[in-house]
Amino acid sequence: MNQLRHFLGSVLSSVRDLLPIVLVVAFFQAVVIQQPVPEIGRILSGSLLVILGLAFFVRGLEQGLFPIGESIAYAFARKGNLAWLLVFAFALGFGTTIAEPALIAVAEEAAEIAADARVIAQDMEAMEEYAFGLRLTVALSVGFAIAVGVYRIVRGWPIQYFIIAGYIGVVIMTAFAPPEIIGIAYDSGGVTTSTVTVPLVTALGVGLAESIKGRNPMVDGFGLIAFASLTPMIFVMAYGMII
Repeated sequence: MNQLRHFLGSVLSSVRDLLPIVLVVAFFQAVVIQQPVPEIGRILSGSLLVILGLAFFVRGLEQGLFPIGESIAYAFARKGNLAWLLVFAFALGFGTTIAEPALIAVAEEAAEIAADARVIAQDMEAMEEYAFGLRLTVALSVGFAIAVGVYRIVRGWPIQYFIIAGYIGVVIMTAFAPPEIIGIAYDSGGVTTSTVTVPLVTALGVGLAESIKGRNPMVDGFGLIAFASLTPMIFVMAYGMII
């Protein structure tokens, strides 16, 4: 009964979160465009699926991914082995990013555009190689970022200095990177903060901060996602300069 009540609460939260989007679309469709909504049945059934999907996703995060990330962080903190903790952080960042659906879609689209612009050969093998290279580069960058972020939490260093230095590096590399890769590099920073990466990485940071004496989970536990959004821009621009 408790589980059902929590799930219904998640469904209501999903409805509340989606309501502003529905109202905006309905307003512009009815008042500005002044056209009837096409295929209203499909839109309503699709909206219902989105609401249920969000509700299941949120419950899955609460019951599965967040507890797993926090328990692993506690276990590594108790062992006191920094080297293995950093290896795990890198592997977690790499593994979740390489499987990120948004990154796969963006990499495939970037490969098609690169082929059309004759930046790479116009054949399937070259496009697949380019897309995989882009995914691999972003995944390596996120793995590196999570390892650095975890080391920062362990040492208790302020996050702002890392972020400022990182964005200075982004600005400098933007001046030298090929124009064709800059937009992809900037977008790749956004696609890493998606459904697979964010829950596990956030849980790892918060759990680690809670398990280390003198660390504040609110101050020290968050911020790993900021690294995961920053480093792909640098790595992808470097990838474009090399390729």
